[in-house]
Amino acid sequence: MVDLQLSAQRGHFRLQLACRLTAPWTVVFGPSGSGKTTLLRLIAGLESPNSGHISLDGRTLTDRAAYIHIPPGSRHTGLVAQHPALFPHLSVAANVAYGLAPLPLAQQNSRVATMLDLVGASPLASRSPRDLSGGEAQRIALARALAPQPRLLLLDEPLSALHAEARDHLLDRLKSWLADQKMLAILVTHDAADALATHAEVAILNEGQLSAQGPANSVLHQERTRLQARLSPSSQ
Repeated sequence: MVDLQLSAQRGHFRLQLACRLTAPWTVVFGPSGSGKTTLLRLIAGLESPNSGHISLDGRTLTDRAAYIHIPPGSRHTGLVAQHPALFPHLSVAANVAYGLAPLPLAQQNSRVATMLDLVGASPLASRSPRDLSGGEAQRIALARALAPQPRLLLLDEPLSALHAEARDHLLDRLKSWLADQKMLAILVTHDAADALATHAEVAILNEGQLSAQGPANSVLHQERTRLQARLSPSSQ
């Protein structure tokens, strides 16, 4: 469970949330500029809120009043951004193994092989990042985030370079694997199809506020009805 009670001011924009994300798979949905990426960065510890606190399974990650801010590397979270930042001087396999240094080499190699198989990228192990397509690079970034087995996976439109069928197939495999590992995931998207395809719990952000939360079919239907009402001639 992720507990969020926070306020974060970024220029003229303010993200203000008081909610709990309790589902194993949550999709944060909303238009560009609604605060989705800022939310993930706050949970990951890459940014701090101006006030409030963030906790994961009862463990405080950030508490401004108590001067607590757990560093990103100690939060047991994995973040996958839309634009993968792979290490160009390392092979694909070495990129995936980057966070596994404490493990014995044999265990590292086994974990890397498992992660590459999960994301459908086993043949790419010896490649250089510069030789990867955009979709391939996103698969490797996902494998790298999963390799240390974080408690919470944060996904910021991580598969945008894949075509729809490949993305849906990978999301299905990922969701099943995460369930087996009892790992939580939060997926940020502006595409309602991602939420519907994964049958997720949905949290809708609008202008830095949580406007709805619940099962995808119900929440997105309500959002569609609300938008249609706003755009109908009688509402003008």
